[in-house]
Amino acid sequence: MPYDLYHPLPRWEATPWTACSSSCGGGIQSRAVSCVEEDIQGHVTSVEEWKCMYTPKMPIAQPCNIFDCPKWLAQEWSPCTVTCGQGLRYRVVLCIDHRGMHTGGCSPKTKPHIKEECIVPTPCYKPKEKLPVEAKLPWFKQAQELEEGAAVSEEPSFIPEAWSACTVTCGVGTQVRIVRCQVLLSFSQSVADLPIDECEGPKPASQRACYAGPCSGEIPEFNPDETDGLFGGLQDFDELYDWEYEGFTKCSESCGGGVQEAVVSCLNKQTREPAEENLCVTSRRPPQLLKSCNLDPCPARWEIGKWSPCSLTCGVGLQTRDVFCSHLLSREMNETVILADELCRQPKPSTVQACNRFNCPPAWYPAQWQPCSRTCGGGVQKREVLCKQRMADGSFLELPETFCSASKPACQQACKKDDCPSEWLLSDWTECSTSCGEGTQTRSAICRKMLKTGISTVVNSTLCPPLPFSSSIRPCMLATCARPGRPSTKHSPHIAAARKVYIQTRRQRKLHFVVGGFAYLLPKTAVVLRCPARRVRKPLITWEKDGQHLISSTHVTVAPFGYLKIHRLKPSDAGVYTCSAGPAREHFVIKLIGGNRKLVARPLSPRSEEEVLAGRKGGPKEALQTHKHQNGIFSNGSKAEKRGLAANPGSRYDDLVSRLLEQGGWPGELLASWEAQDSAERNTTSEEDPGAEQVLLHLPFTMVTEQRRLDDILGNLSQQPEELRDLYSKHLVAQLAQEIFRSHLEHQDTLLKPSERRTSPVTLSPHKHVSGFSSSLRTSSTGDAGGGSRRPHRKPTILRKISAAQQLSASEVVTHLGQTVALASGTLSVLLHCEAIGHPRPTISWARNGEEVQFSDRILLQPDDSLQILAPVEADVGFYTCNATNALGYDSVSIAVTLAGKPLVKTSRMTVINTEKPAVTVDIGSTIKTVQGVNVTINCQVAGVPEAEVTWFRNKSKLGSPHHLHEGSLLLTNVSSSDQGLYSCRAANLHGELTESTQLLILDPPQVPTQLEDIRALLAATGPNLPSVLTSPLGTQLVLGPGNSALLGCPIKGHPVPNITWFHGGQPIVTATGLTHHILAAGQILQVANLSGGSQGEFSCLAQNEAGVLMQKASLVIQDYWWSVDRLATCSASCGNRGVQQPRLRCLLNSTEVNPAHCAGKVRPAVQPIACNRRDCPSRWMVTSWSACTRSCGGGVQTRRVTCQKLKASGISTPVSNDMCTQVAKRPVDTQACNQQLCVEWAFSSWGQCNGPCIGPHLAVQHRQVFCQTRDGITLPSEQCSALPRPVSTQNCWSEACSVHWRVSLWTLCTATCGNYGFQSRRVECVHARTNKAVPEHLCSWGPRPANWQRCNITPCENMECRDTTRYCEKVKQLKLCQLSQFKSRCCGTCGKA
Repeated sequence: MPYDLYHPLPRWEATPWTACSSSCGGGIQSRAVSCVEEDIQGHVTSVEEWKCMYTPKMPIAQPCNIFDCPKWLAQEWSPCTVTCGQGLRYRVVLCIDHRGMHTGGCSPKTKPHIKEECIVPTPCYKPKEKLPVEAKLPWFKQAQELEEGAAVSEEPSFIPEAWSACTVTCGVGTQVRIVRCQVLLSFSQSVADLPIDECEGPKPASQRACYAGPCSGEIPEFNPDETDGLFGGLQDFDELYDWEYEGFTKCSESCGGGVQEAVVSCLNKQTREPAEENLCVTSRRPPQLLKSCNLDPCPARWEIGKWSPCSLTCGVGLQTRDVFCSHLLSREMNETVILADELCRQPKPSTVQACNRFNCPPAWYPAQWQPCSRTCGGGVQKREVLCKQRMADGSFLELPETFCSASKPACQQACKKDDCPSEWLLSDWTECSTSCGEGTQTRSAICRKMLKTGISTVVNSTLCPPLPFSSSIRPCMLATCARPGRPSTKHSPHIAAARKVYIQTRRQRKLHFVVGGFAYLLPKTAVVLRCPARRVRKPLITWEKDGQHLISSTHVTVAPFGYLKIHRLKPSDAGVYTCSAGPAREHFVIKLIGGNRKLVARPLSPRSEEEVLAGRKGGPKEALQTHKHQNGIFSNGSKAEKRGLAANPGSRYDDLVSRLLEQGGWPGELLASWEAQDSAERNTTSEEDPGAEQVLLHLPFTMVTEQRRLDDILGNLSQQPEELRDLYSKHLVAQLAQEIFRSHLEHQDTLLKPSERRTSPVTLSPHKHVSGFSSSLRTSSTGDAGGGSRRPHRKPTILRKISAAQQLSASEVVTHLGQTVALASGTLSVLLHCEAIGHPRPTISWARNGEEVQFSDRILLQPDDSLQILAPVEADVGFYTCNATNALGYDSVSIAVTLAGKPLVKTSRMTVINTEKPAVTVDIGSTIKTVQGVNVTINCQVAGVPEAEVTWFRNKSKLGSPHHLHEGSLLLTNVSSSDQGLYSCRAANLHGELTESTQLLILDPPQVPTQLEDIRALLAATGPNLPSVLTSPLGTQLVLGPGNSALLGCPIKGHPVPNITWFHGGQPIVTATGLTHHILAAGQILQVANLSGGSQGEFSCLAQNEAGVLMQKASLVIQDYWWSVDRLATCSASCGNRGVQQPRLRCLLNSTEVNPAHCAGKVRPAVQPIACNRRDCPSRWMVTSWSACTRSCGGGVQTRRVTCQKLKASGISTPVSNDMCTQVAKRPVDTQACNQQLCVEWAFSSWGQCNGPCIGPHLAVQHRQVFCQTRDGITLPSEQCSALPRPVSTQNCWSEACSVHWRVSLWTLCTATCGNYGFQSRRVECVHARTNKAVPEHLCSWGPRPANWQRCNITPCENMECRDTTRYCEKVKQLKLCQLSQFKSRCCGTCGKA
């Protein structure tokens, strides 16, 4: 059977680095690098270097030990040893390495000298002393017990052992000692003995004289002159060499209190040169002297904490540590103060360092997730997961996936698991509807929604956004149709424009216009604009607004047959609309009339109206004519107009229309009457059918006139003298407004059929107008109410007269409606005229301040329906209203009658409740209860002479300019709860003031709150363990088992607080029988107990207040869970005798599968497996398991049996011919190789001698070699045996030489009774446990060495009396050392007597 073997690529292999060529100052180390290849057996052979060139060759040399070599560093000189004459001074010279540490390695030849002479310029008075004065040795016995210590170093050096005891008990004897040449082995921290010739320098003395005191028992006086007699046999030592103090060492601390130690040297007394210490008598060495120094507080310095654990276990991590600036006040008291970093002058030590710089094992490294494949509807996001190894330099090495042993993280996951918004799915365009010429193409659209499961489903089209008309139909043009025998005549396109001006006077939902004119319209009106083009394909008609191409949107619809529709006009819709049919272009200007009856300023557009209109056909001529008529009209004579600059053509009628709208008689008062008409009649319009134009037979909606008629008026005005032009224009506009309504009625008669007219037809052309205006709009046709009558039925209309009250005499006043009458003391009669038209003839009635006028002998109704008041008194003051009524409707107009011109306010005392209408209008004095979002108008009609000034207040605070105020009315747009309050209208003039108020209450209809936490918390508190459900307008459902209880919550909010009524099955729940229930929490919660089949059904809660009602529903379903035996599972076998199908059990609730846990308590049906696929199997190869490998390593073989068999339906397998199986599949192999790896094992040598360093009592270490080899004895690299447990190469062993311990003697007497200089010593040696003889100290190094000296009696001496503190004070006095301060303080008593 073929198999693949992993064959490694050739690789670079390097030998270990050689030792550095220099121990410091920069050296070189090298190694050999070769290209090697490993064969199948694991043998490594050297090959040509080009085979390894796919990777860079490793370096063969590198620098090493690049730090500076140690060098000598000399300290400051000590003070001179004398106070007069010639003396000596000393300094400490240290060998400092590159880290600033005191170490060895400096050349002795370059060491600076440590002593030099010094001269003090004070003369001395002892001429017999020629040599420099130095400190003398004041005592000898004190130093007899001091040992000369020599530390073992890594350089071979002489190490003397302790001196033996003196050979005599008195007098002069000898001492001996052993001196060895030893070296410290740094790798094992053990000491090895070397031959004597390995150590350089003079060997220390191994014998010396000793003095044990006088044999007579008396202590003679010590005299320098008697030294020869005392030490007779030691003259060479006593005369030539002696110990002397050479100043003090450098202070151990630079600040905060340190210690200085006296330096003791062996000097030649004649030459004053330093000598080897073995030339001086060791027993006479002076004791260690210490003194305090540098007691000043330390300057600020950096304090460094410990490094933190490494952030990474491999690769390259980071360690951090605390570094802060501190100030040491006293080292003895350990007082430290933390300071700011700026106070430490030295650079701040690093707070971060790299760590664990070695390669990591391979691991999986996932990248960031890519963006989701879908924005909704269930998508997939992917990421890349690579097997990488983080290297010691921080880089990553990408490896094959087989190198990572851990399971690979997921490479993709589901995302955006939410439903998509509904969208249109458009089909392909159909073929053109015609085979030649112009046609159309259509396509269908379905509304679909992508669910979070990824499944697309079709939903109701109302759930998708509005689809533009152009998205489903478009024009198409095929080859021109052939028309034989009829030559075609080409005519350019033509647009049938209508040069008219339209002024909308009443609200209407939709108006139709034809291009070519001007329209002044009210906001929120829908406009249909038609472009009647001929000799052009309708779909090719395009529209522009202010020069910008128009396309369909939610606000503007561009129809494909020359129509443009604007839904609910807003200020941004004002502008110039242009219809283009080939080269033909026509315009239509739209302006908006605001709530204050003034034109709304249009927002800035990309192109001005002048630029747009300049492109109209015949534009220059019309522009000139316009300028001619308009220049100076209604102007203030500006310089620009006087220079003849043309005004904007799109605004040439603006001034005339504005004056017309501002007239007092129309439309301000007339509009109030118009808007009181029935809204159904007001909103009746026809559909977009040009043939359905009818004229509203009553009040006009839109006034229309020819443009040339207004041009004539403007031309006449321009001919007037400039100083009279403004006055003349007011008169002309007032006259025009007064004739408008009458001409409208006359024009209506001209539009009626001759049989319907009151008299014979009037010879008035439908297009000839008395005032220039007529009513033109399309309305739905009304039925003939009068059958064959001569006049049509018509609602009453009261004629408004724009004329001042006529003072016929001093005592009689005659006026028409719409004026104010001021009664004076001499007024005897007031006559109020009221003229009304309509069919049937209207009935006239009069009311004062909303109440019917009671006629008397003083208040009379005249035959022409005029009202006359004789001898008016103060009680007659008020608003008089004339009401005209017939079967079709009514009309009313008011007139104010005041006394002496005092202010008068028209009031109403009614309460208006509004829940549906978008706007509410009331008179002041009423109470308004309305829902939010409504426009509220409060009329404050005032009268008075002079005219009363109106001021509005809200909650007694004056209303500012932002509120909409117009002719005494207050408009509150889009009211909310913040607008609620008391609104007051104050009318004031010279004769007095009057205030009336209206209360505005904002109703909030019942609605579902957006936050349901409160009702849910209420349900949880009412029944913590009961199932609950919240009702909703669409209905919710709760499924329960029989006998349970449930809570139903009715979430609701509103103002005033709604009343809640519960229903069950459409009947009030209080009348329901067989239902146990409780209503809780003011009706918000319904508890239903002991549910049964009769309890289920729909429960509903009805919430209602003054603003409206809201019904919410919830259904309780009583159902149980049960097991269902469902379809069979897949057969377990395709043939043979073992195939079975297991019936599947499902837990069902209302035919819906649910979690099987719900059916846990139900009886599980017994199901039996069903046999399946019981038929003979086709012939196939059958194989046994592989046998064991013939060898455990080194390459073996394993086998198996392969036979061709056929399994029968009875379960019996019979062997058949191999040919029958060969036709179906290839015969499997029956032999394969196994255990190809080499046979390796660990081999080891015998244990070495037990002569290693001592590691404990009786314990040493012994070693052996451990190596990897094949069974044939071939040595291999240790890595080949890494899979096998490695034997140990070291072990502890019992050694007689290590049976040692430390032995100490008793402490000597203290050298002082007080002060800082007392010390005592003892002998410390390593001895064998059995022989009790001294052995080398390194054998005891496994245990801590006891101290051999210590300080003692270190109490202060300052407060004590002047007395001696040492027993050598007599010698100090004999040697005349009392003048030195260190001896004077120790021997205060003796030196004081001297």
